[in-house]
Amino acid sequence: MPGLRTYFTFGALALVLGGLLALVIDQPGYTDAYYYYNAGERLAQGDGLTDAYLWTYISAPDSLPGPSHAYWMPLESLVAGGSMAVLGTSFGAAQVPSVLCFAGLVVVAVWVGASLGQTRRHAWTAGLLALFSGFYTPFWTTTDTFALFGLVGALALVCIGLGRQSGRWYWFALGGVLCGLAHLTRADGLLFVMVLVLVAAWPRPLYAWRVAVMGAVVGTAAYLMVMTPWFVRNLHEIDSVLPTGGTQTVWLRGYDELVNYPAGTSAADFFDWGLVNILQSRWEAFANNLGTFVAVETWVVLGPFVLLGLWQRRRVPLVLGVIIYALGLHLAMTVIFAYPGYRGGLFHSAAALLPFWAGTGVIGLDEGIAWMAKRRRWRRVQAQKVFAGALVVLAAVLSLGITAQRLPDWNDSGKYYAAIVRDLPPDAVLMVNDPAALYYFTGYAGVVVPNASPDVVPDIAERYGVTHLVLDVNRTAPFSGLFLGTENFPFLRLVQVHGTDTLDRADDRLVFEIVKGETD
Repeated sequence: MPGLRTYFTFGALALVLGGLLALVIDQPGYTDAYYYYNAGERLAQGDGLTDAYLWTYISAPDSLPGPSHAYWMPLESLVAGGSMAVLGTSFGAAQVPSVLCFAGLVVVAVWVGASLGQTRRHAWTAGLLALFSGFYTPFWTTTDTFALFGLVGALALVCIGLGRQSGRWYWFALGGVLCGLAHLTRADGLLFVMVLVLVAAWPRPLYAWRVAVMGAVVGTAAYLMVMTPWFVRNLHEIDSVLPTGGTQTVWLRGYDELVNYPAGTSAADFFDWGLVNILQSRWEAFANNLGTFVAVETWVVLGPFVLLGLWQRRRVPLVLGVIIYALGLHLAMTVIFAYPGYRGGLFHSAAALLPFWAGTGVIGLDEGIAWMAKRRRWRRVQAQKVFAGALVVLAAVLSLGITAQRLPDWNDSGKYYAAIVRDLPPDAVLMVNDPAALYYFTGYAGVVVPNASPDVVPDIAERYGVTHLVLDVNRTAPFSGLFLGTENFPFLRLVQVHGTDTLDRADDRLVFEIVKGETD
């Protein structure tokens, strides 16, 4: 079993690797990370939790700026904003909490490997797998929820498991606090509270029913203690304890409906879509989420061994909550929230499972090698060490390759927005594919291109003071005719054309001025 020195070693290694990753990532990189950074920066600068732009029309305010986090949860912005308040408003300062959380997640993986495997080798291998975490690697140290949610979610499952194992109420209380932090980080963090209650109440000897009731009640109370200030804020700002827009995504018939205008989807439209389309959409989500489990969650090759390891340790109290959370998460992201699930929801929320997949994967690998050793006359212990080492090397190569592939696109995207606003007035407000990125690079306010006929542009322009429309290859389908030049609208006047000197449509972008009073 590892001692404190091992944990300190892995914590230090993770801080070094996380610091290096933070140094090579120049900017947030994509919508979610831009959004959390922007809200944290505005908070650090004294503007409160507000947004100067709209990335979705769900729960949209009547004017800009408006209350932030009316769809996503606030904790990533709060910790990034706190770091910037101390260290200065920069992306580097905002990355510090993510680096620390990544280090914490790696240490948790070491502990899980040791607890489930009961050997030093299991602890080291699990820790190294978390350190070289494949597709997750470039995401840990940007301003997104991966590292934060991974850490608080994994710790919540650990505390819930220890509560089940010991019967001590304080583990459930601490688990409840961590469930609250997980929910403050991501909306699907609410699932952890359900896991806590189920684990506390899971069938046990009749004389222990008081322990079950105490665990469930204390854990839920601790969760509510953490969440209540956010409930109060929401009641004041959006007249609801929690944003209701996320529940509308149950009825999405395509990912672009997230930016419908007017906002929202309905159960009636969803069921009118037809049973065949509904089943096809869920099959698409299942296929993609299965790919996420295999390639992203379990390092491409470890998936079957993770399942074998879970089966081998199924009676360990720590594993019960992990199984319930994993099944609930994958089911929800496949059947209920299909489009948000396979388009990134599962990827984000499965970060909390990474330490457990590392631990159970090594156990399952050992079991598989032991089975083969009996039939191939291998030296079992030696073969287990060799295969574990090869697995770590594979994980390291995969991690470096994925990171190298991601960084160029992330680090060069600012040129796009700088070119767009170069000749625009300083008070322009843009309708653009990614208003969060626009604001990060230029400070310009904006709204997202809607999934609606271009005829709605004057209405949105009047409501939010929008002056220009920007279209590129990532437009929503109703704007394709305008982008391709097959449609014209009297209230739109083309003022900038970029990228048409090449045959590649992917670099084309058109900027239209919105002309007031021209609707016929």
